[in-house]
Amino acid sequence: MAPRPRSPVPHIHTHAHIWVLSLLTYGFLSWGQGLEDEEEGSLRVQAGERPEPSTTGTSQPHLIFILADDQGFRDVGYHGSEIKTPTLDKLAAEGVKLENYYVQPICTPSRSQFITGKYQIHTGLQHSIIRPTQPNCLPLDNATLPQKLKEVGYSTHMVGKWHLGFYKKECMPTKRGFDTFFGSLLGSGDYYTHYKCDSPGMCGYDLYENDNAAWDYDNGIYSTQMYTQRVQHILASHNPAKPIFLYIAYQAVHSPLQAPGRYFEHYRSIININRRRYAAMLSCLDEAINNVTLALKTYGFYNNSIIIYSSDNGGQPMAGGSNWPLRGSKGTYWEGGIRAVGFVHSPLLKNKGTVCKELVHITDWYPTLISLAEGQIDEDIQLDGYDVWETISEGLRSPRVDILHNIDPIYTKAKNGSLAAGYGIWNTAIQSAIRVQHWKLLTGNPGYSDWVPPQSFSNLGPNRWHNERITLSTGKSIWLFNITADPYERVDLSSRYPGIVKKLLRRLSQFNKTAVPVRYPPKDPRSNPQLNGGVWGPWYKEESKKKKASKNKAEKKKQKSKTKKKRPKTRSSPNCYSGVIPG
Repeated sequence: MAPRPRSPVPHIHTHAHIWVLSLLTYGFLSWGQGLEDEEEGSLRVQAGERPEPSTTGTSQPHLIFILADDQGFRDVGYHGSEIKTPTLDKLAAEGVKLENYYVQPICTPSRSQFITGKYQIHTGLQHSIIRPTQPNCLPLDNATLPQKLKEVGYSTHMVGKWHLGFYKKECMPTKRGFDTFFGSLLGSGDYYTHYKCDSPGMCGYDLYENDNAAWDYDNGIYSTQMYTQRVQHILASHNPAKPIFLYIAYQAVHSPLQAPGRYFEHYRSIININRRRYAAMLSCLDEAINNVTLALKTYGFYNNSIIIYSSDNGGQPMAGGSNWPLRGSKGTYWEGGIRAVGFVHSPLLKNKGTVCKELVHITDWYPTLISLAEGQIDEDIQLDGYDVWETISEGLRSPRVDILHNIDPIYTKAKNGSLAAGYGIWNTAIQSAIRVQHWKLLTGNPGYSDWVPPQSFSNLGPNRWHNERITLSTGKSIWLFNITADPYERVDLSSRYPGIVKKLLRRLSQFNKTAVPVRYPPKDPRSNPQLNGGVWGPWYKEESKKKKASKNKAEKKKQKSKTKKKRPKTRSSPNCYSGVIPG
């Protein structure tokens, strides 16, 4: 279906002073009080550009998806954190808290699953993240969430961290369904300079407006505040009678640990410097989300909006995050890596102020939001997500009974794993994790497995003395837990219930038969920002490949052999590994 052309946004022409006065009356600029350099220019909307308020509105809800980066499970007020998050606490309390909600353990996989509704094994992104020097991106044959929303008349905007590849122009956010993009392409960078070094000599600027480097914004504004300003601008200049999809992927609270000075005031008692910085960053993020909510109300979007909040993975204790009382951390398949802070806040919810303990996964947002938008999902598209709106809004049972957390065929193999240890069904050397109803099975090397209690942050440096440590060098390569009864993964039941283990191993094997080859190509030296004007950005040129191919053909013609043998054309796929594993 071709995208429906967007109707022009009507404008009214008012005097500038009335416009500014209305902003101040709403308290719209209140978030800037006390800021130093960030205060100036907190709102860059031109006078007279405010859309005319509409009385008719749209039956399609405005969709606001806010993705935090590396926020730990404990790092929200309503999970008992010492970090103050009044906005998140209030929005969650008035909405639906998702307390059986799962994401992926690292950045790219969670983002890819959100935007496609598919597991990593079905996009080729099973292994690690997309690195800035790799000729790799979210496969172009996947219809993205913003593309599907555009088909039914949505205006689509992305603000923040992309991290789904950019080596070709076709991989950029504006080519994947977003009308506008303002943010970073990489996984991390300096919050003020927007500069990132991937390795010595591989450094560049990483802030984009649509398809070009946003040099005009190289003025030292902290990214959390800068992104919030952009969201305010988008809402101020959009007609609320037309549906909007806003994907706000904040950089916070990912390392490097940086925050404006005034946010440290409440956390001087936290001795651990990483935890203190992290707390300041999270407080700033909480305030930013308050300002987004105020903007939705100020410009007439709120009453017909659905706000979804999610972290992309668990916290990293060495960088200040806490997942207590869950086990493990970011980058692992223990609950601390994949069980996330999440909630839905909306006037459209039927059961507000409730807790949802039904199984929900980040892939579920794709079909859920398309359904809410009155869109269509093609029958031939095999999604891994489910429409969970009635589960969240009305408290009905979730259609989801299992989650494939992942199968990574090229991750470091567990030394003690074998096909025999997997009852001849599955090679337990391979890193994998699956949840079926109450049961969770892990194989291979699941990653850092400590429980890190709050006491671990009570000193100047990282202290593992307080951690509860489990050594994995005991010959184990398979674990089974009843997550409902034992959410902290303290009692391994794999030897007690071999029948359950076999059942889950067979399910893993079934999933694996549907896997596509892993996309994890080697580094391309052409990606160096120094070859591209000092900016991280698309570097791959199809022309150079074609020229090289024609040159090779010419050389072959000069060869002595006169016999012409036609070779089948194969697509170059350097260092790709099959996602299908024998056994």
